[in-house]
Amino acid sequence: MPKRKLDPLPAAAFQIMLSLADGDLHGYAIMRQVEEQTGGRLRLGPGTLYGSIQALLEGELIEEVYRSDDSPDSLDKSVRLERRRYYRLTVAGRDVARAEAEKMADVLRVARARKILGEDYV
Repeated sequence: MPKRKLDPLPAAAFQIMLSLADGDLHGYAIMRQVEEQTGGRLRLGPGTLYGSIQALLEGELIEEVYRSDDSPDSLDKSVRLERRRYYRLTVAGRDVARAEAEKMADVLRVARARKILGEDYV
């Protein structure tokens, strides 16, 4: 059985999915959101960002969406070629993100029980 690209889910992919949980974002906004939500501990370079986005698209965990102001049917080709690509978490993506978060919560509970982490960690 071939190994799936997103099994296990890489940290960068999970952070991208978390960044999309509240709404559609374009690539640069995803980079900024991931940096912000990790307190600067994870900074995605373009290669990691767009490689992860491609894997998430192929896995149908996110989808590209068109904004009403930059429809692919635009008559002005220059506008269409320069449009930002926005991404959205799919229903399957939300389910995978939830399952990943639950796994992490389980690990956190064990770490607390073993006195590796204190109660102050969320």
